[in-house]
Amino acid sequence: MTPQLPHRSAPRNRTIVLACLGLVGGMVGLAYASVPLYRMFCQVTGFGGTTQRTTTASSSVLDRTVTVRFDANVAPGLPWTFVSVSPPMTVKLGETAIATYKATNTSDLPTIGTAAYNVVPDQAGVFFNKLQCFCFTEQTLAPGQSLDMPVQFFVDPAMATDKDGRRVNEITLSYTFFPVTAAKKGVAEQTTDAKPRGRI
Repeated sequence: MTPQLPHRSAPRNRTIVLACLGLVGGMVGLAYASVPLYRMFCQVTGFGGTTQRTTTASSSVLDRTVTVRFDANVAPGLPWTFVSVSPPMTVKLGETAIATYKATNTSDLPTIGTAAYNVVPDQAGVFFNKLQCFCFTEQTLAPGQSLDMPVQFFVDPAMATDKDGRRVNEITLSYTFFPVTAAKKGVAEQTTDAKPRGRI
C-alpha cells in the first residue's frame, strides 16, 4: 500500500482566503481615499472646472473684463427649487464681486442639501476664486423656507497672461444641490415626535 502524504490543503486555503480578504480590504480603502485625493487634485489644478477657495482678495485689478453667468440645478431626491437671482455680470480681473442664488424647500419636512460646483470652460477653474460661498457647508432648510445664498468671488488677474486663460471671455459658474440623505433622515427622525413649530 502506498503511504499517504500529509494533508496540507487546509492551511494553504486559509492563506489564500486571507490574501484575498486583504486585497479586497486594500481596494476598498483606496476607493475611499481616492475621493478626497481626487478632490484635492482638482482644487489645486482646477481640473474639470473646479474652482479655488481663498481667504484673501486679489491685490490687483486689471482693465481686462470677463462676463460671468450663473447656473443653478437640483439633483433628483431633493425637494428644492434653486435659482440664480443675479443676472450675468461683467467683472474686471481681480475685482471682487457678489452673486446671489436662492433656494426654497418645497416639502413639509426639514431637508439638507450640499452643493457641487464647477465652472465652464474648464481652463477657467484654476483662476476662479471664491472668498465666501454657501457651497462651503451643508445647507438646512425648514419646511417652506427660502434662503438667499451669496457667493463672493474674483477671477485671478493671472488669467490674462495664461496661454489658455487669455482666450476666455465668458465663464459660467454652475451649482447643483444634492440631498444629504443620512443627515436628512436624522433631522426627520428628530422631528417626528416633536411639537409643531412655526416656519423659520
